[in-house]
Amino acid sequence: QVQLVESGGGLVQPGGSRRLSCVVSGVFVSSSAINWYRQAPGKQRELVASITRSGDTNYADSVKGRFTISRDNAKNTVYLQMNSLKPEDTAVYYCNAQWGTFDAWGQGTQVTVSS
Repeated sequence: QVQLVESGGGLVQPGGSRRLSCVVSGVFVSSSAINWYRQAPGKQRELVASITRSGDTNYADSVKGRFTISRDNAKNTVYLQMNSLKPEDTAVYYCNAQWGTFDAWGQGTQVTVSS
């Protein structure tokens, strides 16, 4: 059974940083595409960042230059480093794994950017 567990959310001031973690079990992150999505209240879920099996990364325009996705194959964990946070980054952040025709989601972690 594949499980994804996010952590690292919380309250952060504008301009601050936060690192989210997604610990994956049941599938190797090196054999999967891993995505970070977010959903703000009243808005659709949006793709924030992705890392492919080969390690290529992609970012939404709204976070490019501020967020970095990375993975640690030994820990089977994917990270989302978020810098220069803005109030509009406030959302529940979800980790998603895709392999073959399957995918799985984590439960989400809340990030609130506010002074």
